[in-house]
Amino acid sequence: HTLFSLSSRKYRMLASAWRSVATSVETQLTATYFRGSSSNPTLLLRSWRTIPRADAPGFGAIRRRFLAVPVICPSLVKLQKLRKVGFRGMHSTLEDVQLEGMEIKILPALQDNYMYLIVDTKTREAAVVDPVEPELVIKTVQEQQLTLSKVLTTHHHWDHAGGNEKLLKLWEKELDVYGGDDRIGALNKKVQQDDTFTIGGLHVKCLSTPCHTTGHICYHITAQQGSGEGAVFTGDTLFQGGCGRFFEGTPEEMYEALCTKLSALPDATKVFCGHEYTLQNMSFARHVEPDNEVIQQRIEWAKHRRASQDPTVPSTIGEEKSWNPFMRVHEATVQKHAGGATDPVVTMGKLRKEKDTFKA
Repeated sequence: HTLFSLSSRKYRMLASAWRSVATSVETQLTATYFRGSSSNPTLLLRSWRTIPRADAPGFGAIRRRFLAVPVICPSLVKLQKLRKVGFRGMHSTLEDVQLEGMEIKILPALQDNYMYLIVDTKTREAAVVDPVEPELVIKTVQEQQLTLSKVLTTHHHWDHAGGNEKLLKLWEKELDVYGGDDRIGALNKKVQQDDTFTIGGLHVKCLSTPCHTTGHICYHITAQQGSGEGAVFTGDTLFQGGCGRFFEGTPEEMYEALCTKLSALPDATKVFCGHEYTLQNMSFARHVEPDNEVIQQRIEWAKHRRASQDPTVPSTIGEEKSWNPFMRVHEATVQKHAGGATDPVVTMGKLRKEKDTFKA
């Protein structure tokens, strides 16, 4: 018993010492990364978390760290898409997407989440969508000399809204925090269907899409007074090739969200969803429609993107209508797969029930 106690104390002391060293190394490497130039070698400290998936049952979180080999950051070139070396073991590279009147900065977070910075190219005013890792948001805002004024929260789940309070503390400037659910942290601008506001000169329209959660909001951003295609930020309602679980809603609500509200947007509207789930979702889409060549082509494209850790977002509303089974519940092939019912709402419910237990 005495030997066991001594061994336990020694183990705790060693574990404590290792945690202290690991924290110190991480802090120094983080500071070096923030200060470093693109021409110097950078040793990246990678971390990732296993978190509950938005379309899978929830399990406990596990956090791991490891040191990566040194990498050389290439010189940054101002292109339509700006690619950077991943930081802290990001699941995807950082990219900029240029649209009319705006830039969308894709910021990977956690194991497979995406945050987004929406920037008015004229005023440089910015808003952030679901800033679950606020340090990266602040780093990007400061590097790009942006004026961050708004937080757009899609829903209350911690992997989307869990960084709101910390962002407000770290930023120390006034931020409007939008969302459609009182369970959202730091919420001070509650919105509902058809509410509008601006980000600089950009126009924002709120789309209420309850089902995954009762207060889920999608945000449609356009350059001028709602005209043009723009971009829509869909959180966990619409994924590329899929949709979120019906945690707090019904097939009728998801049908309304996907096939009425989001489908009504212009086909060229860019879709920025909340997670990197494309390959998993497209595998199910292929299972539903094995003869759909568009699905197979997208899978091959996505495999190439993920092989180099490039994000597969965005897609477009028109593309989702061509391959997403949950937006194709009117199609005979999808209805046949789901049991033959011609009611699209029934088909929606059967597809989601099957997807809940589908193994790719």
